[in-house]
Amino acid sequence: MLTAAVEADHPEIIALTNRAFRETGPQASWNVEDLIDGERINESLLRDDLATPGAHLLIWRDEAGEHLGHVRMDEHPDGRWHLGMLTVRPDRQDAGLGRTLLAASEDWARARGGRKIDMTVIHQRETLIAWYVRRGYVVTGRTKPFPYDDTRFGRPTQAGLYFDVLEKAL
Repeated sequence: MLTAAVEADHPEIIALTNRAFRETGPQASWNVEDLIDGERINESLLRDDLATPGAHLLIWRDEAGEHLGHVRMDEHPDGRWHLGMLTVRPDRQDAGLGRTLLAASEDWARARGGRKIDMTVIHQRETLIAWYVRRGYVVTGRTKPFPYDDTRFGRPTQAGLYFDVLEKAL
């Protein structure tokens, strides 16, 4: 179900990620980050992300080869995996693709010895945090600062943003 993305997949991954996380309007995802303007990812950021030791970019295609979604998984030596950039096509979100991709990501990490998955979610995105909690993730109480000084990740539209750390035992 999940396969390693190759460089030729990068433009499609970048376009879908930006559409799912930042595009507003009638076709917008319920998951859109309306707290941040600009790109969510670009080629330079993606290359930097994938240069991190243990980084895996996985793509999910259906039987016909249609790109349904993707996820970034970062392996850590202690059996922990970091899940990021979980993305599904906004026009197909009501079909349960997010739940399916999340479960496949967890299975993928578990098959590689993963014992725990963590992630960060912008604190103000209560609906998204609740979605993850319904799937067994726990808000740890740990936080990480938002990179206000790094516009590569977009331009925040409000002050006070930070990330909550969520985790799930596998």
